[in-house]
Amino acid sequence: MRNDLDHLPADRQAELQHIVRILFEEFEDTIARTTDPKRKKGRILKVILYGSFARGDWVDDPVGGYKSDYDILVVVNDERLTDFEYWALAEDRLMRDATITHRLSAPVGFVVHSLTDVDAQLHKGRPFFTDIVAQGVALYEAIGHPLSRPGELQIGDRLAEARHNFDEWYPSTIKFKRAADFLVEDGGPREAAFNYHQAAERAYHCALLVFTLYSPKSHKLNFLRGQAEDLAPTLVNAWPRVNRFDRRCFELLRLAYVNARYSSEYAISATELAWIGERIGILQNLVRDVCEQRLAELKAATSKAAE
Repeated sequence: MRNDLDHLPADRQAELQHIVRILFEEFEDTIARTTDPKRKKGRILKVILYGSFARGDWVDDPVGGYKSDYDILVVVNDERLTDFEYWALAEDRLMRDATITHRLSAPVGFVVHSLTDVDAQLHKGRPFFTDIVAQGVALYEAIGHPLSRPGELQIGDRLAEARHNFDEWYPSTIKFKRAADFLVEDGGPREAAFNYHQAAERAYHCALLVFTLYSPKSHKLNFLRGQAEDLAPTLVNAWPRVNRFDRRCFELLRLAYVNARYSSEYAISATELAWIGERIGILQNLVRDVCEQRLAELKAATSKAAE
């Protein structure tokens, strides 16, 4: 795995150093407050940049409003330290720096796995993890904790699992949108917003699972969107980012997972719901198209391998 950032401008390199510093500071503060002696021994073993900034094909489009996220894999020494409670403060601080203080020019999405889990996934040849080893850049590595050598997943097995994921997740997104459409007509805007969120979430999980056989255990729609759009750039077309109304509607959808269920102050208009419903329909069609194309590529590769 590489450990240089020479392909990035100096300001981007500085931002990545800032991200690593925040991850360490907030994690160490959280660990210091725990009373579990085993968890007090928690350590960050690796911080790895993956995705478009690692590959060098990131996008920053001020006209269209789209910009690539910084994608980060954090590897820790204990599976229990992957729980959200250890990373909530870091996530909040990184979000503030991307949206309020503007210390970061792009959002940050990070996933946390134990070294044991990463090694197990590499041994199985899981594409998400093997691609990180092949394309990623180590921003930090503790001495004495190398990653396992990647195994190889047979192309036929990859096709079978990808197809299973599509057959399971794509119908789910369709069902949740139908439920949301019914709830709009039935006078339940908050319930409709939650179901629209679930339709979008499942669409992104579907795309990620078809492309990489992996999707993070997350309900954060902006994070899932960034991960999926990095793999299939045409998905960017689902959500215009040009004007305030577009951005507000996506933010209302993002917040719906929690606030539409539990906050009496959550409000969404019929116009906003109609726009969201239309865009989710577009998202579903885009996800179907990119997944079917991916499955066709895997099928062709499987046939070629069998010759």
